[in-house]
Amino acid sequence: MSNNDKFDKVLNKSDVFVLAFGAMIGWGWVVLSGEWIQTAGTLGAILAFVFGGIMVLFVGQAYAELTSAMPKCGGEQVFSYRALGRNASFICTWAIILGYISVIAFETVALPTVLQYIFPGYIKGYLYTVAGFDVYGTWLLVGVVSSIVITIINYFGVKTAAFLQGLCTVLISLVGLGLIGGSFVNGSSSNIQPLFIDGVGGLMTVAVMTPFMYVGFDVIPQAAEEMNVPFKKIGQILILSVVMAVLWYAMIILGVSLAMDSAEISASSLVTADAMAKVYNGSSLASKILILGGIAGIITSWNSFYVGGSRAIYSMAACGMLPSFLAKLHPKYKTPSNAIILIGIITSLSPFLGRNMLVWLSNAGGCSIVVSYSMVCISFLVLRKKEPNMPRPYKVKNVRFVGAASICMCIFLGVMYLIPGAPAALVWPYEWGIILGWAALGLFFYIWAAVSNIEAHEPNYKIN
Repeated sequence: MSNNDKFDKVLNKSDVFVLAFGAMIGWGWVVLSGEWIQTAGTLGAILAFVFGGIMVLFVGQAYAELTSAMPKCGGEQVFSYRALGRNASFICTWAIILGYISVIAFETVALPTVLQYIFPGYIKGYLYTVAGFDVYGTWLLVGVVSSIVITIINYFGVKTAAFLQGLCTVLISLVGLGLIGGSFVNGSSSNIQPLFIDGVGGLMTVAVMTPFMYVGFDVIPQAAEEMNVPFKKIGQILILSVVMAVLWYAMIILGVSLAMDSAEISASSLVTADAMAKVYNGSSLASKILILGGIAGIITSWNSFYVGGSRAIYSMAACGMLPSFLAKLHPKYKTPSNAIILIGIITSLSPFLGRNMLVWLSNAGGCSIVVSYSMVCISFLVLRKKEPNMPRPYKVKNVRFVGAASICMCIFLGVMYLIPGAPAALVWPYEWGIILGWAALGLFFYIWAAVSNIEAHEPNYKIN
């Protein structure tokens, strides 16, 4: 492989951390914190995120070990290919790509939606209605243009994307700390009642939402070839990013609960922004600052999953699972340029389907993420047995317990998406339509790659 066909190792430790942590603390905490509290109660919502965080930490342990052992572009594709073979690897990686693209499309819809809170008069030019949501020309324009801008940023290099990621992550952190600090000073402990709503049922309803909130740590293995970081450190940074995300969500939920009572939360259209205003003596400026932090969160998630999704597509194409044009690496910017363009085209279409896409994408993407996590954890156990002497700079202790616990938790959450009447059961035709449509697209690409006589070879996924 020539130097023109290799990624540049330009990401340092802080770049790696903000890619993962910034992805996990995106926009969801701004729009959904009130829903979490109303569904499970203050303590119930916090415990739901702790439960989800524990699951992700188990899964993250598997990712950390596998990434340090095989620091190659592709992450899930690399792990599952070596452990389970070509067909299983395709399913695993195609599933996580849907998760990534779901988040990107989510942010493409979220940005024009959040701007309504800052500039309520900007919505002009009614076009049509989708599932009860009125789509306007200016709303659509903001979503599509912003999608194109993020695509361009990622096209021009991962270091540029990482710099933007760092700035936005700092802004989110400062805004979140402002909310939490204000709530502790000016909030009231009496507001946190009720602690639980609907008992275990309410807790589990929130818990099944958490995989979509926590997805992002897995961007680290996708960009492993672009990191100038010791292999063991990569695993440590991955685990640290998950721990910090769990603390973040728990503190945001507590901060909102201290600021507003149950009636105020029910009456609010944007709970987190209203909580920020209340703890700063009703300041509308404070609420707008929090919304700006939320916009920064949209950008961090958007950015990270472009990195993750494009590298996963590139990796699949490089070993013949997808058409070869998707394996092109830009000679100057060293980015998977065609994969980035493909993601940009797909996700720029999402605003045309209206704001209800936010819910559909969360559930469909969350389900596919759990499928991929399950297969990575299986790969983790298989490789421990199949290749016990593989160099593992970051080595997990109690491997059987960690592997079994992570698989069981993934299966449990997966069942919650598939059983009718379960808290996160996929809805027909929208959410099932996304899943089935993505599967059909994957099958089309897989057949295209096969009939194009692309050589199916087993890549070298060992440390050089």
